[in-house]
Amino acid sequence: MHNSILNPGEKIHVIHRRHFEHEPHRHFVGLVNEYEDGVLRMTGHVFAVDSATFQFVRRPEVRTRVVSVVSGEVIINVLPASVDLAKVAYRLEGASVRVTDGSEWHLDISEVGWR
Repeated sequence: MHNSILNPGEKIHVIHRRHFEHEPHRHFVGLVNEYEDGVLRMTGHVFAVDSATFQFVRRPEVRTRVVSVVSGEVIINVLPASVDLAKVAYRLEGASVRVTDGSEWHLDISEVGWR
């Protein structure tokens, strides 16, 4: 039996690490297509910070990306199956930044910094 840390169809939120202070924030929300030997193929939407408003904006086109999970370049959050990916948005709540689909579920991402 082959166990995998990530399984096809799982919903994920991916934060791409920034290397420079003024490098744009890039996040990805979508589904796991495949995972093998530390390499992840995923399909979904990119969210990036609008430098004028400092708000995360969803890019309209669906993208498929391949990333190395073991590279240290990404932080992956596995989302509950109940999350509606079509409704995912970022909200400022006081000093916190939360990812939510408008339901009771949310993911606080303030600890990774966003400004």
